[in-house]
Parts: sequence; C-alpha cells; structure tokens
Amino acid sequence: METIKIKKREEIPAQYKWNPQDFYATNDLWKKDIELVESEIEALKELSGTLTTGEGILACLNKYYYVFKISIRTVVYAFVKHAEDTGASEAQAMLDTAEGLEIDLHAAAAFIKPEILTHDMSAIEGFIASTPGLKLYTHYLNNILRTKDHVLSTEVEEVLANAEDATKAAGDVYNMLLSSDLKFGSIKDENGNMVEVTDGKYSSLLANPDRRVRKEAFETFWDSYAKLKNTFATLLSSSIKKDAFFAKTRKYASSLDAELADSNIPRSVYESLIETVHEFLPVHHRYWAIRKKALGVEQLHIYDKSTPLTADSDMKIPYEDAKKMVMESLAPLGQEYLDMLKVGMESGWIDVYESEGKMNGGFCTAACDGHPYVLLNHEDDFYSTLTLAHEMGHALHDYYTTQAQPVVYMGTPIFTAEVASTVNEIIMIKYFIEKADNPKTRAFLVEKAITMMNDVMFRQVMFAEFEMMTHRMEEEGETLTLEAIIEVYRGLNVKYFGPDMIIDEQLDMEWAWIEHFYESFYVYQYATGYAAAAALANRIMSGEAGALEAYLDFLKAGDSDYPIEVLKKAGVDMSSPEPVRETMKMYENLVNELEKLL
Repeated sequence: METIKIKKREEIPAQYKWNPQDFYATNDLWKKDIELVESEIEALKELSGTLTTGEGILACLNKYYYVFKISIRTVVYAFVKHAEDTGASEAQAMLDTAEGLEIDLHAAAAFIKPEILTHDMSAIEGFIASTPGLKLYTHYLNNILRTKDHVLSTEVEEVLANAEDATKAAGDVYNMLLSSDLKFGSIKDENGNMVEVTDGKYSSLLANPDRRVRKEAFETFWDSYAKLKNTFATLLSSSIKKDAFFAKTRKYASSLDAELADSNIPRSVYESLIETVHEFLPVHHRYWAIRKKALGVEQLHIYDKSTPLTADSDMKIPYEDAKKMVMESLAPLGQEYLDMLKVGMESGWIDVYESEGKMNGGFCTAACDGHPYVLLNHEDDFYSTLTLAHEMGHALHDYYTTQAQPVVYMGTPIFTAEVASTVNEIIMIKYFIEKADNPKTRAFLVEKAITMMNDVMFRQVMFAEFEMMTHRMEEEGETLTLEAIIEVYRGLNVKYFGPDMIIDEQLDMEWAWIEHFYESFYVYQYATGYAAAAALANRIMSGEAGALEAYLDFLKAGDSDYPIEVLKKAGVDMSSPEPVRETMKMYENLVNELEKLL
C-alpha cells in the first residue's frame, strides 16, 4: 500500500518556483535596505512640526512615500521567503523584522494626518495651487480631510500605530496554527492508498467521486479543528474585541462603519448586498435539491456539496495545459493583456506546487516596484486552472497599477481588489461553456460556474453576515463564547443551505478555517467584486464600444479615486443594488440550465 506524501521544496523543478532574487539577489542586500529604512524613519521623525506650508507638506509626503516604497519591498521579499516554508525560522525572523519596521514607519508618520488637519479645505487648496508638485497629492489630501472627525491627536495616533503589533497577535497565532502546527492525519483514497489530508488537498478530496473518501476527509479535517475549538474561539473573540476597540477609539458608531470608512463605502452597500442575496435564497435552496436528486442520495450532506455531477468530473489538466487554457480563454481582454499575461506565467512570478511547509491556498502579493508574486498549490484539475486565471488577474491588476500610478496611489483598495481576478474567472468559464461540444461537458462547466457563484455570492455573503452579527454582539456587550459563535454560525448555515442539506455538526467549526475573519469585513468584497466583475465581463464579451479600454483604465487606476468612483468610470455603479441583482439572475439562469441538462 503506497503512502502519498507532500514533496520537499528541493524536489520541485526550478521552472515551477518563483524567483525572490528578482527583488534581492541576496539576503545581505535585503539587510542593507532594512538599515536604510531604519535611518530614514529617524529622518522622517525630524519633519514633525514642519507641515505648516505647502512646501513643508510636499517635502514630508515625498520623504514618507520614499521610505514606504522601500519598506514594502522588504516586507514582500520576506513574506515570499516565509511562504516557501512557514516553519523556517530565518524567514520568519526576517518577516518579523520587516513588518516591525513597517509598524515603526506608521508610528513615525503618525504626526502627518493631525498636522494636515490643522488646515481647513481652503488652505489646503491654496497650498496645492501655489506649490509645484503638491497637486499630485490632491486626492490623498482630500481623503484625509474627509476623515477629520476620526483622526486623533499626534500622541494618540502614535500610540495606535504602535499598538498594531500587539493587537495583531490573534491573527499571527491563528496563521501559525494553520500553517505549521495543525495536522489532519491520513485517510485511504479510492485506490486504497494512504493520503495525507492537508489544507491544500482538502478541496480536491471533497470533490472525490467516492463518497466514503469525501466523508472521511470531511470528518478528519474538521475533527482536527474541533480539538482546538476553545483556542480558535478565543482567538476570534480577541480579534473582534480589537476591531471594536479601534472603532470606538476613533469615534465610529461600529466596527463595520470604521472599516467601510477607509474606502468611503456607504454602509447601504454592505446591507443591500445581504438583503439582495436573501431574496435569491430560494433559488439557492433549489440548487441543493437538484444536487440531491442528481446524486441519488436519501440525505445530502455537506461533504456532498463539491463532488461533480457529470462524467467529466475526472477532467485532468496538467499545469502546462492550464496555462494554455487561460491564454486561450482570455483573448477578449486583448493582445496587450495577453502579452503581459504570458510574461507573468513564464518569468518567475509564480510558485506552482504544494511542498512541505509551504503556505496554504493561493494569493498574489506585490510591492511598489518590480513584478508581483503569485502563490499556488496547483492540483491538476479545473478548479486549479480557474485559480491560475484568478491569481494572474490579481497579478496583472497590480502590475498595471504599479506602472501607471505614483507610489501614493499604487495601492489597490480591497473593494476593487477582487474585480480583476474575477473578470478572468467569469470570461474563462463562459468561454468554455459556449465551446462545450456535448451536453455532459456543458453540464460539468455550468455546474462549475454555479459552484463558483455559490462560493462567492452565497458563502462569502453568509460570512459577511456572520461578521456583522458577531461584531454587533461584542459591541452590545454580549460575550462571544464558543457556544455563542457556534450558535450564530449554525443558524446561518441552516438559513443559507435550506431544507435539503444536512448541516453536519463538524461544520460548526468551519468559522475557525476562515482566515479573512482576522481582516474584519473583508469577505463581503468578494461578492461585490464578483457582481462588478460580472457586469464588466459582460460588457467586454459583448463587444460593447469602449468597454475594453475602460477596463484597462480601471486596471491602472489603483487608489487614485474612491473605489465606487473608479468602478463608475469603468461602467458599473455599485452604490446601486442592480449589479448584485443582475448577478443573482445570472445564477438563477445557470441553475435552470443545469436542471435541464441533467
């Protein structure tokens, strides 16, 4: 009987590993930049009290963003090295050093906003008009003035900046548990081989056609979380307390209001998203009834929700073929985009395969210069191919923004961060649905499109509702015990899945798996991002005049305007519920088609 083990990193061929040396050829060069950041932080502190004129403001902001650019570069390099092996102590120490300096930089810069806020709007406008170079910072300065009521004194801002390191402990401990300390054991696969259950392999095991394999993987995975249930509950509760503390200190009505204010997102966008998705829960429930009937089971369990329903479920797509499929399907995005996509997939941007100690999941990380880095844990299946398209959407979004914007606007607001990645997914899967030459293949792909929307438009919105409820409980003085967290989470699962799904008790621990709960109110933006992406993708694929050009401008916009406004310029108004409603109608059409095909 063969035991299938995860490869060591040195066993992975070089062409399937990213190249951190594109940032720093050696760790010694990284250390020199660390020393430079340390000295420049001290120089920045000397500018406190000088923001009394346009020239003083310009000099300070130029200095800050010069240091910021180098600091982010050191963090990204250390993070990439850490992601290769989360148990490696040297990389962990490097990351701690770089992130610690980033916090020191924020603390050193704590005087900037309060000093700018000693001026009113007319004074700032005068400075911009009379100071060459300051016009670049117009949106930045307007954004600071917008948040005037929530910016505190220099002393308090410095305390809050320094508190970031201590208050992120819950998230740090959580990440270490998941990356290095949590072990799940092994199960027998459908061929009798022992397979180690890992975070990276869990999704593919849950899609296995053999129901025994699915059930054992499901129980093995969640039983490991249950053994640490009190620890996970304490970590989540502590993180929510942190959010409430910062919101209250900054004089916001709630943690949700504080988070939305960062990107100037109306609270109505969050609440309307949940309400609109609730309208379509009956369609979602009908999908699970269709799945139950198609599988021919008396009871539909959570571990039955991912296994494909068609004969094409064993579709194997090696990574090299996956790259070709992504290139072929994304042709509507134009030759300029495809050329850059090819560069990204062949030039050391991507770390492809799972290896021992490697960080779980998939992500893209980028600095203010150089190219982005993409982490995958590729399995040879259609889901992993979609993940490649998704993460390269992030990568090219970051690349275009970095090329087009000055450092102050190179950030991608979270509200728009998932749009480009999801445009790629939607275009890709629609292309292959239309290309499908037989009903079984079409049903397989339609089901994949439904699964993608289930994960984003229902699962993430359920997470968003969970976050809203648990934060409200904390703010209203309720104790977030393990039992209280489980009660809220189980109730939402029952509500969202409907009567045809058995909510297995193991799923009561799923909240402990969701890393984004340690980045408060992040997850709703997967759903708003999907709705915006669906609208943009439909415009591009229909050949609407100017749609592609507007989309490429969106990719280059970065943080140069509020995200709602950036999307409006691209042709989508997310302050209205209509993009979400249209996306839900698209979901309903897919469910109807799947029912006919089956």
